[in-house]
Amino acid sequence: MNRLILVKYASEIFLKGQNRGKFEKQLRNNIKLKLKGLDFKIISDQGRYFIEAENIEEAADRVRRVFGIAEVCIVTVIERDMQAIKEESLRKVIEANQKTFKIETNRANKLFQTDSLGTSREVGGYVLNNFQGELKVDVKNPECRVNIEIREKVYIYTNKDKIKGAGGLPYGMNGSTMLMLSGGLDSPVAGYQMARRGVELHCVYYHSHPYTSERAKDKVKDLAKILSSYTEKVNLYVVPFTEIQMEIMDKCREDELTIIMRRFMMRIACGVAEKNGVQSVCSGESIGQVASQTMEGLIVSDDCADRPAFRPLIAMDKEDIIKVAREIGTFETSILPYEDCCTIFVPKHPKIKPKLELIRKSESVLAIDELVEKAINDMELFKF
Repeated sequence: MNRLILVKYASEIFLKGQNRGKFEKQLRNNIKLKLKGLDFKIISDQGRYFIEAENIEEAADRVRRVFGIAEVCIVTVIERDMQAIKEESLRKVIEANQKTFKIETNRANKLFQTDSLGTSREVGGYVLNNFQGELKVDVKNPECRVNIEIREKVYIYTNKDKIKGAGGLPYGMNGSTMLMLSGGLDSPVAGYQMARRGVELHCVYYHSHPYTSERAKDKVKDLAKILSSYTEKVNLYVVPFTEIQMEIMDKCREDELTIIMRRFMMRIACGVAEKNGVQSVCSGESIGQVASQTMEGLIVSDDCADRPAFRPLIAMDKEDIIKVAREIGTFETSILPYEDCCTIFVPKHPKIKPKLELIRKSESVLAIDELVEKAINDMELFKF
């Protein structure tokens, strides 16, 4: 029996008007890239896209990770014949082994004589009359929902054949960003959220050798690799940050260490972005979560940005962030006990409401441009 993958686009794509074709083309290209290495073929049938693949489960698992896909369904393909539809629908209900069911029909092909409602009634009656055991129709909340799509061929599937997709917009449609990726829970989720909106993802990590270990760097590399499973590729720029932190500790007030450090991170992220043609920067900051993430702290950090600085988690609480981290597969890696540079150099009493002019004055004793330029020149690049 022939099975295909039905690809359902995110509803946003259908609202793009004259640009819809561009989004669909990008989405199909992303699907092809995701399925690289598998034997597959994309089939179009009256506005629906299907994927034929030798390993149907593997292909479905890959496609569900493509941004812009709302849902994938593993469907059974049969000829456009009422008796065949009845028999396959009965088989699906028997296989589901539930006590309530509903038939839903979408007749896109008007050459099929019976309309959608009539088909559902006729097929539902056949299922009731031929099912061995207790079975009832439930139109509001059925345990087994049989979907029948009548096009050039007929495609039948149930709710258990559906797999939730990543949603969002096709990756690569909405510019690019440089994610400040740490080893924590927040920044990988922020990167995922940006990628889900179609933004091309690049990452920069600040490494403080020997105060942070190689395992801390490896942890961040693993997080970048997980993100690349959704985006197909991620460039990770590892920037040496120890010299900058030691300079700040030596010449600036202790309570201003965190905010000045964040300003250097912003400058470096923008510098790496400029060097690589990336349009924006982003971070995993959430308002009020830690001392440096107050409104005043964020304003002072943004003062160093020469391009848009996005914070997709800004209004999320920690439980929301953890939930997404679990869903996308970064949680277990993020909680590994290897500290990054932000957690090592933390003052006992950080300033939570910094004044921009005072911070500018405090850091004026530092050779800012030289420190930033040296860090960028000495960075490493890892490709995933």
